[in-house]
Amino acid sequence: MDKLILLSDSFHISIGGLIKTKTSADQWTFEEHRPLFFSPFHYEYKSRKSLFGLPLVHINVGSGFYTAKGILAVGTVSAGLLSIGGVQWVGFCIGGLSIGLIGLAGAALGLLLSIGGLSIGTLAIGGIAAGIMTLGGLSIGMFSIGGAAIATHVAIGGYANGHIAIGHIARSIKVIVSDSQAGSFDDISVKEVKHLIQKEYPHLWNPIVNWLTLFFR
Repeated sequence: MDKLILLSDSFHISIGGLIKTKTSADQWTFEEHRPLFFSPFHYEYKSRKSLFGLPLVHINVGSGFYTAKGILAVGTVSAGLLSIGGVQWVGFCIGGLSIGLIGLAGAALGLLLSIGGLSIGTLAIGGIAAGIMTLGGLSIGMFSIGGAAIATHVAIGGYANGHIAIGHIARSIKVIVSDSQAGSFDDISVKEVKHLIQKEYPHLWNPIVNWLTLFFR
């Protein structure tokens, strides 16, 4: 009884609600499951309202392996427009492994933006980044900035390899080499870089040009 009172206070659920056996997508539920670890705790909530056949909120967490599907999904495995958990996919994702439009995780795959240790996306930022526009320790893409940058179009970094390569060590047909001893690009001007990029890619979208020249004086 003492434990039921503590649980009731913690989750703001009546004791009657805790011990009901009938459950549905419209109710708060608390059930005991065989734990994968030491705690038998399991908590699940589904909101009454839904959108596109999914509950607006689905929370399914515990010491085991639980799946959540909703517009906002929180679970060990979650799928939703906003997903939080160990493994997520579909929309805006935060967690260990995320796959979606926007992913933030240890390993992230995002159609638009991904940020993580290993990051793959249209705009990818991470220790290892791969995509169209990339920024990272090892950066691979069409337009890449990083410690080691490899690109089909423009590469900027300590080591740079691309059609246009700008860096302390640069390998390319079109090269700008920095002699700065501080590890920066203080000796390379924005005007010089923009002129080279626009000469080689005259129709390149201006925001990309501005992004590529952020690190120059």
